[in-house]
Amino acid sequence: MANIAFIGLGNMGGPMAANLVKAGHKVTAFDLVAASRDQAKADGAGIADSAVGSVKGADVVVTMLPAGKHVLSVWTDIIPSMTKGRLIIDCSTIDVESAKAAHALAAKHGVNSIDAPVSGGTGGAKGATLTFMCGGDDKAFAAAKPVLENMGKKIVHCGGAGAGQAAKICNNMILGISMIAVSEAFALAEKLGLSHKALFDVASTSSGQCWSLTSYCPVPGPVPTSPANNDYKPGFASALMVKDLTLAQDAAQAAGAATPLGKHAQEIYKAFDAAGNGGVDFSGIIRHVRGLAGR
Repeated sequence: MANIAFIGLGNMGGPMAANLVKAGHKVTAFDLVAASRDQAKADGAGIADSAVGSVKGADVVVTMLPAGKHVLSVWTDIIPSMTKGRLIIDCSTIDVESAKAAHALAAKHGVNSIDAPVSGGTGGAKGATLTFMCGGDDKAFAAAKPVLENMGKKIVHCGGAGAGQAAKICNNMILGISMIAVSEAFALAEKLGLSHKALFDVASTSSGQCWSLTSYCPVPGPVPTSPANNDYKPGFASALMVKDLTLAQDAAQAAGAATPLGKHAQEIYKAFDAAGNGGVDFSGIIRHVRGLAGR
């Protein structure tokens, strides 16, 4: 078992750190929020008095932070205190350029690094069923995989530095677009007098089948575990979808790629967020779609 430092104990990071404790690792954690530190302590982690303090003696460091600027700031602080040859894993969802800069910073100090953003939401974080999309060299990935397997079910090596972030951005662009499409279909079905069950029974076994429909259906009933059955309490908040769709648009502009549906999805989610729905699950976008008919 390894000595693991975990920095960033929010809705995703907290449960992930708890699963490392359950797997038998010695986890030393840190977060700026006292309540998050208290929960990690209750879950069996040791609590450091600073991010730098958490990494001393660590075999592996895991970070789960809001944005690229936070990752670069924290990595700049902590990496000089790490032992050469050790491993640092960033599970945040950030822009590709910041991820590459973080890898370069680690390499400068002789530390192995992986960018490993996740898919699966808070449910996956709690249940250790996340998918990790990993970028970095073969040696770092081989070292990271056994650690990540304590927190997820599928670990994919996507390529070199930043490739994990690229995969996450592309995946979540698909997700945002498809959830709007499914929501539009249900909103239209309602206007046409077609029941939710009828549309679900047809589309879930026909060419309209997709994850947004069969696993995260935006109307109550057909998929009992979807947030629609719990007043859209978030597994993945709309504000986070705005963040990811914006990262996708920034990446598309930098790469010279055309993503018109991705751009439109970003605009729709930004409007939903601006109306005060940033804390609503992203599948709640169906409420916004229904409202468009009245304009």
